[in-house]
Amino acid sequence: MSYASPDLTQHPPRGPRVQLAGFVILPRMLDKGRAALAGTNGEYHYNCPLDQRFLEFAGVDPEAMKKELAAGRGDREMGEWVLANSTTKPSALEIAVWSGMQVERTPGDLDSREFFNEVHKGAGPEREDIHTWFDLLDLDDFATFGGKA
Repeated sequence: MSYASPDLTQHPPRGPRVQLAGFVILPRMLDKGRAALAGTNGEYHYNCPLDQRFLEFAGVDPEAMKKELAAGRGDREMGEWVLANSTTKPSALEIAVWSGMQVERTPGDLDSREFFNEVHKGAGPEREDIHTWFDLLDLDDFATFGGKA
């Protein structure tokens, strides 16, 4: 698997719990952005609602980020770029708290719960340990690429 130009038709992006500069979601978003630039994003979408949660908190423009990815910036450089270009300028403590909240986030309304349950049912209905959005993403990624729940 190449992180420089991931082929998301062959494997999933990094999991949502993976951190960069203290942010969860960011490495996954970078994988999707790089794959979108290469035309190998498959079913994955850059700037999806999950990515938008990160972008709003970090105060980063998705198109500006994509331009940096197109310039060939590595993960470390992208983490530094996010911190330098953030309009919200979160502190390390704020980033840690926000990241922790994202890891534990569950569906908050009936429509979200119904969507969550449908994906769960399709990816691994016998799995009783799927409670958070990140749990569901991990399970769905695994099942999508042939894993047995």
